[in-house]
Amino acid sequence: MKTFIKSLGMAILGGIVALGGYQLVQNEDSSNHIITQPAVVESPLPVTPVSYTGNTSIAGVDFTEAAEKTVHSVVHVINKTVARAPMSMADVWAGRTPYREAIGTGSGVIITPDGYIITNNHVIKNSNHLQVTLNNNQSYKAELIGADEESDIALIKIETDEDLPFVPFGDSNNAKIGEWVLAVGNPFNLTSTVTAGIISAKGRDLESRDQNIQSFIQTDAAVNPGNSGGALVNTRGELIGINTAIKSQTGSYIGYSFAVPSNNARKIIEDFMEFGFVQKGMLGIRGTDLNGTNSKEFGLNSTEGIYVAEIVEDSGAAKSDLRKGDVITSLDGVKISKFSELSGYIKTKNPGDIVNAEVIRKNNLINIPITISRNNTVTIPQIEMELRNLTSEEKKVFNVKEGVKITKTIGKLSRYNLSDYIVTKVNDTDVADIDDIQAVLRDVVPNETLLIQMKNSRGEIERFRYTVN
Repeated sequence: MKTFIKSLGMAILGGIVALGGYQLVQNEDSSNHIITQPAVVESPLPVTPVSYTGNTSIAGVDFTEAAEKTVHSVVHVINKTVARAPMSMADVWAGRTPYREAIGTGSGVIITPDGYIITNNHVIKNSNHLQVTLNNNQSYKAELIGADEESDIALIKIETDEDLPFVPFGDSNNAKIGEWVLAVGNPFNLTSTVTAGIISAKGRDLESRDQNIQSFIQTDAAVNPGNSGGALVNTRGELIGINTAIKSQTGSYIGYSFAVPSNNARKIIEDFMEFGFVQKGMLGIRGTDLNGTNSKEFGLNSTEGIYVAEIVEDSGAAKSDLRKGDVITSLDGVKISKFSELSGYIKTKNPGDIVNAEVIRKNNLINIPITISRNNTVTIPQIEMELRNLTSEEKKVFNVKEGVKITKTIGKLSRYNLSDYIVTKVNDTDVADIDDIQAVLRDVVPNETLLIQMKNSRGEIERFRYTVN
């Protein structure tokens, strides 16, 4: 099994502004003035005169209105958990396991006047008690409504007799590189902190080696520990992202931070409100980003877009006119040049939605409507696995009639690559599909040990014991 280590830090955004000056030296001779006229050399390049007296784009931006709209809607989230403490010799002799209370903090964004708050999953993970403090220092106990580890988005709620200020959602698809944004949160327990920056990139995937394709907004607005779950807003005060992470070798801010796009976050919380879980849809393709090298290998003129290498059985793509070898360049008019951008856009859609794909086929541009199909992949935190039902082709590969495919491992099991395995039995129960797994786990209590039987494509059967979280 291969080990994959993923480093993702939460940290500071800092900036250094260097102010330079110049000195004009004028030498005067009271008796004689000599004026030298420089020779005029015509430049071969077009030159546009610049006026330094007018307003620049920076000077023309007013952040005060957006900050005032947002700062009262961003809250301080305190997460109290109970964790195992180091064992002393006395604990060993007594045969007891010591526990201690741990406290974590982060930020959250009020999105409705009746107290729904969006934050990061890692801010509220393993919580025994959640507390929310508003900008006016009032504190409330919060209830967890739903959490999705894959997207790192969670929804919590507080009860209050008064309507709360909230941040309206913006359209993150319309956010542009170079656009000014504000990050609002509670870094280092410093409440109500506002920092400014620009959008540096979109559709960022921080870890290309894993199976969780991310699509972050990258910004250089200052984000520190405690900013997680806070708001990324445009100059109109609209929510376009949830500040989530930075990628750093030191854990300190090095110039870039990352936010979950608001369209993705909004879809997830709407699912929590309506269904209690996240509905996952899929386009139904496997492919790769085009570039100058592989486009020649594929015999294509285009160097941008997603090359369709395989179409997933029984998916919306399989039922459409999309074919292997096509190149997807946009969805619903949104340009797609990286797989992370495609994945991010599909995550804003529900099963049954129709997207219009602009496709290059044999150097001709065509439009293909594709119905988003249900992704039968289910994340089961209790056993730290992401599973889905087997396709008919996979049943042939594994030589089975039933079972569930392991598509990804999370938590402690993320050290192991089990993508070539299916689960065939849990304890003494045969597993035919996802429903069987969920039925078994429905009656399982924390710390109970399960015997999980797996089979790989070579026909080898393995069993291991797993203690439920």
